[in-house]
Amino acid sequence: MSRFTSSFALFKETAVLALDTLRTNKLRSGLTVLGIVIGITSIVGMTSLIRGFDQSMQATMRQLGPNTIFIAKFSAISLTSGASFIEMARRPNITVDDAEAIKRLAPSAGMVDIWLGAGGQPTQERIFYRGERTTAISIMGTTDRFVEINFATLVAGRVFTDAEVQRRKALAVLGYGPYESLFEQKGIDPIGKKVRIGAAEYTVIGVMGKRPGIGSFNTGQDNFAIIPYTTYRKQFGSEVRRTGGPFAGPAAMIAVVPREGATRDDLLYEVEEIMRVRHDLTLDKPNDFDVITQDAALALWERISQAILLSLVVISSIALMVGGIGVMSIMTISVTERTREIGVRKAIGARQREILWQFLIEAVVLTCVGGVIGIAIGSLIGLVVSLLSGFPVALPLSSFALGLGFSASIGIFFGIVPAWRAARLDPIEALRYE
Repeated sequence: MSRFTSSFALFKETAVLALDTLRTNKLRSGLTVLGIVIGITSIVGMTSLIRGFDQSMQATMRQLGPNTIFIAKFSAISLTSGASFIEMARRPNITVDDAEAIKRLAPSAGMVDIWLGAGGQPTQERIFYRGERTTAISIMGTTDRFVEINFATLVAGRVFTDAEVQRRKALAVLGYGPYESLFEQKGIDPIGKKVRIGAAEYTVIGVMGKRPGIGSFNTGQDNFAIIPYTTYRKQFGSEVRRTGGPFAGPAAMIAVVPREGATRDDLLYEVEEIMRVRHDLTLDKPNDFDVITQDAALALWERISQAILLSLVVISSIALMVGGIGVMSIMTISVTERTREIGVRKAIGARQREILWQFLIEAVVLTCVGGVIGIAIGSLIGLVVSLLSGFPVALPLSSFALGLGFSASIGIFFGIVPAWRAARLDPIEALRYE
């Protein structure tokens, strides 16, 4: 216990001496830790923004529902796994017949929806109403299940029925974006109004509410409209062919939700088996389609966010290295200036270990002060950016611990050489030093 007490007393005394050195040489100490401050500021500030964006993105992805399965020609999951874009573009299109086969043959399938114009090359068209028009927005052909599968809400009107889909009715349900630009700003009730999408006229029967975006940003998530997929095929017609080259037209996406009592894993197995049979794939051939789940999307985003965070740490380490070199230089000068003091301490019984710890702790205190300043500035920057722009921000304790850990590590790494040099000074030569 006495040994622990003496070690703590040594640490406390050394820390006080280090702080006295900082106060005595304010300008020199400030310039020394400047690189540390810049590095830790960038780490904490950017980490807070990345973590906030990450949490917002994950919340958005979770809106898809944990049990929903998407089947697409290709997706970001394939792209990040190293697959060739040209090879993926040559894959067969997902078609309405695939959706019908899943609905008919998958025992675990509940709701099945087909989204034409949602994969490959999205269908972009302007919507016109009495001389007003929107920007080019996404037009999708869907079934009557689109709102249910997307956990969407209707703020006005209704969605088309299955009978209307089969009869290829010219009906449209607007996303909040086109509704806002064409009707809401003018105080017009959109229900029953005639709009033109491309070259065809449609009757507006419903309006969907705002969908969750990433953070507080408008990423165009509400700039879309849905029409019956049968009507879509009649007007745009590009989806009919399964094949036809890499850019034969917009492919489709299929969304499937398991029936009550069925598990997502069972449905996943059944869907994959049905699609492989329809695409004539033998056992030795990989899937020529992507099956996407919420878990897969979250795992992909987690890899991306971790890569971004790692890149940030590597870049910020450059500033920390510069700060560390400054710390080594200043500590070397400090050892030289205090050579006689070191000789006196050794002459009255100070051991090498105590001298080593004195200068090493002084270097760590120096860098940790810079780290604390950097954490404060980085946190302030994150909060100010969030306040001014609405960008999501998160300030977890882990980022503060990371900042302090980096600061202390820099102090130890770059302070060990000057501290070792001080510890090895010969006391007689040190006392003669002027």
